[in-house]
Amino acid sequence: MKTVSIGQRVVGDGNPSFIIAEAGCNHNQQLDLAKQLVDMAVHANADSVKFQSYEAEQMYSKKTPMMEHFRSRMEVGDDATMFDLIQATEFPYEIQPAVVEYCHEVGIPFMSTPFGIEDVGILEEFDVPVFKIASFEMTHFPLIRRVGETGKPIVLSTGMSTLGDIEKAINTITETGNDQIILLHCVSNYPTDPKDVNLKAIPTMKAAFGRPVGFSDHTPGIDVSKVAISIGANMIEKHITVDQSLPGPDHHFSLTPDQLDSLVQARDFIEMVLGSPRKISTPAEQAMKDVGRRSLCAATPINAGELVTEEKIAVKRPGTGIPTELMDVVIGATAIRDIEDDEPLSWDMFLRYNE
Repeated sequence: MKTVSIGQRVVGDGNPSFIIAEAGCNHNQQLDLAKQLVDMAVHANADSVKFQSYEAEQMYSKKTPMMEHFRSRMEVGDDATMFDLIQATEFPYEIQPAVVEYCHEVGIPFMSTPFGIEDVGILEEFDVPVFKIASFEMTHFPLIRRVGETGKPIVLSTGMSTLGDIEKAINTITETGNDQIILLHCVSNYPTDPKDVNLKAIPTMKAAFGRPVGFSDHTPGIDVSKVAISIGANMIEKHITVDQSLPGPDHHFSLTPDQLDSLVQARDFIEMVLGSPRKISTPAEQAMKDVGRRSLCAATPINAGELVTEEKIAVKRPGTGIPTELMDVVIGATAIRDIEDDEPLSWDMFLRYNE
């Protein structure tokens, strides 16, 4: 499998899951709140904090009906449209440089998802280390091509997509000469019901494309993300908020500061217990192995000069004597010193072997 480097972090099998703290639109267009979200990500030791760069004018027709489950989360009138919702959640261009600078100050990589071709150029000026393409833009091939031309690593979210859709997007990127692609399994529902998550798609996508695959998690809480990490998700993207009761479409299912802390700690614990694919006898087991495994012992006293017979050997604990599978080698050997009953056998007790 390929790996992809984002700054100093390598994303792919054999490396800890890369955790993106998704601030998204939960800044509510306020610089102070955006900085609080950055602080939250830093405190939790997330690997990156991510926002979203868009203009309603470039995304929605003003006649697009409001999705009803968004209406209750926003302070909008009965006649509000999706255009109104998106306009009310834009990441104001005038505060973006200050947020980027603050991320540099506190030492966390800044990411943002561009939804328009113009936004890609703005993010290039910020020298972002990686680009994210949202699930909604999987068929926006001009945008995908423009992001590919940056030469930067790309995180491609795959909600609402088939393997064929994903292949088309990957081909669009690789045609630009950019092969640094991380896929995110995703279910584009906010929040997502755990029964709809289908995490087994993660190994399927790895097998199909040979690339790192993570999970963009819109379920409440951190349980599903923990399962995803345990089955090999190379990246986790999770929305964050300082207060789930704030107005906005995403706050209610986003992680609180304590939950984000717990997710990063859970990632570290899961990675630790998953360990290596090698099946080995670990150093931590050595003392128990010495005592608990069996080896060859004297079944009776054996005098110096006496030949060892099968009747004079017992298979007992501890495991520090001659290994049991070498019993045939010991049979017929001549003892060069007296061996006590029940004494573990060692090679220095014998002079030679009969043929």
